[in-house]
Amino acid sequence: MPEVVLEGVPVRFPFEPYEVQQAYMSKVLRCLQNGDNGILESPTGTGKTLCLLCSTLGWLEVKKAEYKSRLHTASSSQDTPEFLASLSSQLISGTGQAWGGKNAPPKIIYSSRTHSQLSQAVSELKRTTYSYLRMAVLGSRDQMCIHPEVSKETNNNSKVHMCQMRVKAKTCYFNNQVDVKKEEPEVRQGVHDLEDLVKLGKKKTFCPYYMARELRQDADIIFLPYNYLLDPKTRKAHGIETQGNIVIFDEAHNIEKMCEEAASLQIRSTDLALCIDEVTQVMKKFQDASEGSTIAANDSSQALPEDFSPDDLYTLKALFLELEKAIDVLPLPSDGTGTTYPGSFMFELLEKADITPGKKTIILEVLDKLIQYLTTNSSSPFQRKGAGLQKFSDLIKIVFSKDNFSLHHMEFVKQCYKVHVNIEEPKKRPEGWGAPKPNTLTSKAGRVISYWCFNPGFGMKDLAEQGAKCIILTSGTLSPLDSFTSELQVPFPIQLENPHIIQPYQVWVGTVCCGPDGFTLNSSFKNRSDPRYVTSLGQTILNLSRVIPGGLLVFFPSYTVLRSCRDDWQASGIWSKISVGKPIFVEPQIKEEFLNAMEEFYQKINDPAFKGACFMAVCRGKVSEGLDFADRNGRAVIITGLPYPPFKDPRVVLKQKYLEESRAKNKRGLSGQAWYQLEASRAVNQAIGRVIRHKDDFGAIILCDNRFAAGGFRQQLSAWVRPHVNVYNNFGPAIRDVINFFKNAKNLLPQPEAKKGQGEPAISIQYEAPGGSSLPPVPAQALQSASSRIIISDSTRKKLAEARANQDTDYNTSNWETNDYSGVKKGEKRTNRGDGSLFSALEEKSSIVNFNNFQASSSSASPSHIPADYNSIKINNKKRKIKLVAKKIPERLESLSEGTVVSNNVSPHILKPLNPAAELCRESESCEGLQESLPSGQKESLLPGHVPPVPTTSKQETGENQKLKSIAVYIKEVKSCLSKEKYGVFSALVKSYQKDKDYTAMMGILSGVFSEEPQQRRLFRKFEQFLIKEHRAMFQAACS
Repeated sequence: MPEVVLEGVPVRFPFEPYEVQQAYMSKVLRCLQNGDNGILESPTGTGKTLCLLCSTLGWLEVKKAEYKSRLHTASSSQDTPEFLASLSSQLISGTGQAWGGKNAPPKIIYSSRTHSQLSQAVSELKRTTYSYLRMAVLGSRDQMCIHPEVSKETNNNSKVHMCQMRVKAKTCYFNNQVDVKKEEPEVRQGVHDLEDLVKLGKKKTFCPYYMARELRQDADIIFLPYNYLLDPKTRKAHGIETQGNIVIFDEAHNIEKMCEEAASLQIRSTDLALCIDEVTQVMKKFQDASEGSTIAANDSSQALPEDFSPDDLYTLKALFLELEKAIDVLPLPSDGTGTTYPGSFMFELLEKADITPGKKTIILEVLDKLIQYLTTNSSSPFQRKGAGLQKFSDLIKIVFSKDNFSLHHMEFVKQCYKVHVNIEEPKKRPEGWGAPKPNTLTSKAGRVISYWCFNPGFGMKDLAEQGAKCIILTSGTLSPLDSFTSELQVPFPIQLENPHIIQPYQVWVGTVCCGPDGFTLNSSFKNRSDPRYVTSLGQTILNLSRVIPGGLLVFFPSYTVLRSCRDDWQASGIWSKISVGKPIFVEPQIKEEFLNAMEEFYQKINDPAFKGACFMAVCRGKVSEGLDFADRNGRAVIITGLPYPPFKDPRVVLKQKYLEESRAKNKRGLSGQAWYQLEASRAVNQAIGRVIRHKDDFGAIILCDNRFAAGGFRQQLSAWVRPHVNVYNNFGPAIRDVINFFKNAKNLLPQPEAKKGQGEPAISIQYEAPGGSSLPPVPAQALQSASSRIIISDSTRKKLAEARANQDTDYNTSNWETNDYSGVKKGEKRTNRGDGSLFSALEEKSSIVNFNNFQASSSSASPSHIPADYNSIKINNKKRKIKLVAKKIPERLESLSEGTVVSNNVSPHILKPLNPAAELCRESESCEGLQESLPSGQKESLLPGHVPPVPTTSKQETGENQKLKSIAVYIKEVKSCLSKEKYGVFSALVKSYQKDKDYTAMMGILSGVFSEEPQQRRLFRKFEQFLIKEHRAMFQAACS
């Protein structure tokens, strides 16, 4: 395994690290050596987690060696040999001077946002040579408990108390086995994530939860979710020691919000009413026992507690009644906006109920015993289990979080917190004759007391005060770093903004300001409900979905916007058009449904019957956080708007107000408006990070909102994205560049192998303008049930092969997507390729050519010019004959030859031998993609194999022939003048215009195809011959 020496520390890496990886590891090592805090940004896909593990564990190896060397030197009475002295000096230099001479090797506490992200980190650890070091991973009882009764409990707090009671009483068999089996090699050796430890616990019959806590004692590295560190209650419950240790926050882009959330809480009038009811319930049991109730004497579940007395219950109930009374008299405005008080108001409110910092310990002890009693003595699921008391206990722990309460702390709380009081909205109840009657206790208007922390530095400073040697924050989306560090209020002297390891041709970033119809894309609150905007956005996604291979991720600002667009697109048909090529998945809000949706999404990506799949999600949702969309799973991400927080939400309003007050007082820091914009940009950056996951990956980032074009927002994007941003005021050039990007990336980059038996779906370039309609593609099964089969002889087959060889396919954009079906076995499904034209179908390496998708011209066809709408051609080696179907008009279908079946909606078809006259089409290299752009008669004449009719002297036919020759010459000129990519766009444009007659969309794309050079301007003006009469005057005016 390669080894590099960085900052005097040898680091072993699974492969030769890249320059950006070495730069990242050097910064990590400086943090460890100097004992400094660091904030390090490295884009997703740069191997950030692997670098973090290898550098910290490499440094820890050196620190352990230095510590043992020092102990050996101290215990030896003889002079230290020179080589040992030199070695000791090198080890001290590698570990850094900040650790002193007596410090034992620290523990590395590695935290991430979710357990799935921790599992990924543990998997990375398994790849390294440092996997021999001792590790532990901490989780909740909800994830790790295997007790048959406790694990069935749905309420997490109840589960905690049920577990604690059994552990205290030594009645949990699994917990009793922990001490016996904790030294077994299978437990101690190797790297175990949560799932591994749970499986091992079931196999060895020990408790995984408490085994993890045992392994933590002497572990070198501990993995845990970072709310276990930021929440003082949870940190204390799990016994996590940060004194003298190294704390790492991976995926730390959410750490500000987590700091605020961990220090905040809401309590409602209904919670207090529930507390009173739960205490009254226990008091009633005492009363029944004192009166000699036979029920209480014979029921074991009614056993009286010994940990608290009736006096404790009376005091607690009086306390709750006084607090409820104090809350009910708080004045509230009639407009429903609520009232806001400084943070110190919470102390005043609790003091009215005689709850002070000095009584915190006594109150919490009684509450804890009471909750445990209610949890363990509830024989019925309808009985109280202490939920209200648990909520009140959490409030006391948060408000009186400091053990030593000082005036300085009181002042700090006053600055960082706000108390917001508002009306409690009653829960919606079912109506009707069978509905339950409202409870008189809760029918009156209650209050919601919100105790909100607006300073993330409050929690981060508390963690730093616990004695952590250094704190490292890292993520792929932390920009801008200055504002990030200013909010946390902890110094971070070591900073890094790493570039990406990819090359410029691996990413395409574009801001698309208008849809195909020219309507401005702007998802502001006042505009997002405009039907024209919704339609334009839908048409934009539809057209992009047709040119983007593999997986497409579409992010909306909120679930409300997502649902609104979904309903409108389903009504207008846009939804079904997208799903024809890419099945659509919508992000569920339920965990189980989400996992199922992701599994189906990955399956559709590799299904050759489709062109990938589309996942519609929301910024800040599950899809935007930590999920892997590498390679074909995520080739593009579309951001449909800026995900600003709801501006009227009381918490958002108070946060902005707090920042303005802090800025005015300290003369520095973020303004309220700047924070509001940063919230949106960070959510966008996180969603963008889904698209490129490793050095050989490639993808497009499409920002469909004209507000992204503003210079201020561009600076808030991640550093690696900024240089690649292009702004498109018209849709045509944008989709052209997307096509070119994927074509070039396909040719320049190695493609991941498809799963066995599966091929990557084909991609067709088809421009859809608003109001247009397109026929759905014929599924692969349709090839087996075609209305007729035409057998071709060997000689004709050879001519077809020659025609395919001579046909120029440079502008066939379907060729740039890997899709080799030459090895498809008999009976397997085949995927339709290309843009639906005849020549595209003939180029396909298949023995079956499907003509069902060929769209006839909208021009009316006379009986002498029936559209060439073939069903299929089947090559069969055994039969050497050509079966011809007589050319007849649709009204006489019943007279067709026996054995030929034609459906009601299909025109009769005929196959004619190849004719040298078709060389005109081949010479001009223009048939493919343009056959539908001509009138039906001319289109038939361009088809290979067409037998020209007997020349006549009719002026009408002479004019048509001249027009045909003129078009052929024009197309040949265009082909020789334009690049291959632009010619592909030109071909798609002609078809789109002939079908939809959309002049505006046509002009937007055409102006991007031809440059300002004289020769191309001449060709631009000659495009008039394709226009209908109504558009020619406007075109001539535009050319003048």
